[in-house]
Amino acid sequence: MDINTLRSVSTVMSFFIFIGLIWWAFRPANAAQFQEASMLPFALDEMPVGDTQTSAEGQQR
Repeated sequence: MDINTLRSVSTVMSFFIFIGLIWWAFRPANAAQFQEASMLPFALDEMPVGDTQTSAEGQQR
């Protein structure tokens, strides 16, 4: 097995992995899961802010 055969095999394997990832990402069965994950950054705004927050130095405010 020479280096060109190894390059060809790795290229074909990478192509199939890429196609598999695209298929997984655009499956209708995953739409609800991705919709929920897309709202995670906004979920932090709903958390109550207490008076025990700490600053970057670790001291209480």
